[in-house]
Amino acid sequence: MIEDAALLARTEALVRAYAAAGKKIATAESCTGGLVAGLLTAVPGSSAVVERGFVTYSNEAKSESIGVPMDLIVAHGAVSEPVARAMAEGALKASRADVAVSVTGIAGPGGGSEAKPVGLVHFGLATKDGSIRHVERCFGDLGRAEIRRLSVAQALALLESVDLHHPDRRTGEAF
Repeated sequence: MIEDAALLARTEALVRAYAAAGKKIATAESCTGGLVAGLLTAVPGSSAVVERGFVTYSNEAKSESIGVPMDLIVAHGAVSEPVARAMAEGALKASRADVAVSVTGIAGPGGGSEAKPVGLVHFGLATKDGSIRHVERCFGDLGRAEIRRLSVAQALALLESVDLHHPDRRTGEAF
């Protein structure tokens, strides 16, 4: 669990906003290993908002649990824009949520390359209206815990950016 008072305060406000709008969230996480869902569910009353979470750490889990095509993973790698988008879309389809957020990246300390360095993380956001968004962040080699904390913060920013009355519209500056 991430111990960060500012993130928890943001999450509490996010849960209240989604609950007031009657909207549900699903998560699809790889490098964060369920930390986004864990932070959401740390908030009392989150059961009104969190529909389900998928920890799809392996390529097989991405494909089997949320329908990410294996040929997409082979062609682009698990840490890529197409896979982050497919993860969010797949989590939405495999749930009863209104909004799904995905995270896939390289938290380190190993596993990076020149093309995909440690700290590279891709995020997806899919909404029931068919909108799919992507954010790429290269946090740098800040250490595994910090990369994961920053990834959770970015996933929250994506969820905060949804106009809950018009999910196809953005609010805030998550992008």
